[in-house]
Amino acid sequence: MKKLKIMRGDRVKVIRGNDRDKEGTVLSVLTDSDRVIVEGVNMRKRHQRPTQNDPDGGIRTFEAPIHISNVMLVDPTTGEASRVRMRVEEDGTKERIAVRTGNPIPRPR
Repeated sequence: MKKLKIMRGDRVKVIRGNDRDKEGTVLSVLTDSDRVIVEGVNMRKRHQRPTQNDPDGGIRTFEAPIHISNVMLVDPTTGEASRVRMRVEEDGTKERIAVRTGNPIPRPR
């Protein structure tokens, strides 16, 4: 299993594609395909046939996954997008550091 630097609940900014410069919260991380689902980004429409659970059917709108290389973590102290570096403390705990400012990025709750 791959270790990614973006987690569920992080604030990210899209840097490539049709939704460039949009910001949103990560809803889920798909580690096997290196993709993330970001709230309000890469919206798709699907025509849904009526079923017993949804007798009306209709057009359903949802967020589609986007590749993790197309998003950048937002530094909560400055509000700007930055690359992320990992730092290991003396006691063995890992901490994410924003490359641009050097500030630590806390884990999302």
